[in-house]
Amino acid sequence: QVQLVESGGGLAQAGGSLRLSCRDSGRTFGVYHMAWFRQAPGKERQFVAGVGSGGTPTYYAPTVKGRFTISRDNAKDTVYLQMDSLIPEDTGVYYCAAVSSTNWNVIRSPWGRGTQVTVSS
Repeated sequence: QVQLVESGGGLAQAGGSLRLSCRDSGRTFGVYHMAWFRQAPGKERQFVAGVGSGGTPTYYAPTVKGRFTISRDNAKDTVYLQMDSLIPEDTGVYYCAAVSSTNWNVIRSPWGRGTQVTVSS
């Protein structure tokens, strides 16, 4: 079973960068599509980016396309989210999850604790 732990969040200034990591302590990481989601204060959790089980395809929410890059290293059971050109609207708790291969919004793993990202203007 997938067991996910997110890390790498913190405080950044607008225009800055952060790199999030999500490691799976289970034994089935390489078979799943993976995705990042975020939950802003007072809002529902939303899809941010997804990556196929072998590293492709990748897919991004329109609000982050061109600024964020998702990648994975199956040898390390880890998925990454490189976030550049950060804006205050990127603030929120970021979660990763295993997802369906046919629908990025269908979750296939329990939620982790997430990692907080705060972008100041």
